[in-house]
Amino acid sequence: MENQGLIRNIVSIKTPPAQPGFLGPDHTARAVIYHEFEHSDPFILLMDDFLDKKDDEPVGGPHPHAGFETVSLLLEGEIGDETHMMKQGDFQIMTAGSGIVHTETIEGRSRMRLLQMWLNLPKADRWTAPRVQDLSFENAPVSEKKGVKTVLYSGAFAGLHSPVKNHVPLIVADIRLQPGAKLTESLPASYNAFLYVIEGDVMVGDEGKMLTANQIGWLSRGSAREASELTLAAGAEGARVVLYAGEPQHDEIVSHGPFISDHQEEIKELYSDFRHGKMRHVSTLPEGQRFSY
Repeated sequence: MENQGLIRNIVSIKTPPAQPGFLGPDHTARAVIYHEFEHSDPFILLMDDFLDKKDDEPVGGPHPHAGFETVSLLLEGEIGDETHMMKQGDFQIMTAGSGIVHTETIEGRSRMRLLQMWLNLPKADRWTAPRVQDLSFENAPVSEKKGVKTVLYSGAFAGLHSPVKNHVPLIVADIRLQPGAKLTESLPASYNAFLYVIEGDVMVGDEGKMLTANQIGWLSRGSAREASELTLAAGAEGARVVLYAGEPQHDEIVSHGPFISDHQEEIKELYSDFRHGKMRHVSTLPEGQRFSY
């Protein structure tokens, strides 16, 4: 009998609460992944930020990062500055690497929902030259079949291939299922993977465990030698889920403020570099370090 491979089932479910965000009373944030790197590798954190800004005061501003990548998917609204504006459905990977300063500013009244992840870099690439990759919603690969629409932003999934370059093998897919629709797709068994439900509810795997809106469900894992399969079935209202799957790097990290490193001493050096103006602003990166797809 042919081996069908590992069926990815839910091994844990969390419902991160909405909490006050740092941008003021109109900002709520859900810490989808936070302080659990030993289980979430290569994903350091994931924030679901919702802003319904009702005044004209600008919020946000420039800040540094180093030692990891930010992976941003804009679910609603607009965010950015005069050098680059992200619109609904746009995706960006910013490789902070050796250090970069970027600005996330929201001018005037605004309604915005952003998923932003911190993704670990492989140890060998920790201090790589910074780069920014932008994939617009219009140019993201799309598959539509049997009531399932998949928009792929990173990696290879559902017969699609993203143009985005990865240091860590990474799949990011926005999956919308019509009521009762089903999806069955292969997924590398060794990838650490989870689903985050944006709308509706979905049953996962052959165990049929249900995830509902604002829940994160971590999936079972296998080895690199195995095949594995993700199966989803939408409930009566349909569902929208974001799939994140990445290859664990198995390196310990040190996290402090906006920086990730391998050693505490490096954190001090990064703060010193930032204070002394040694980190370039993302808008000044040369053409070879900026990619638009």
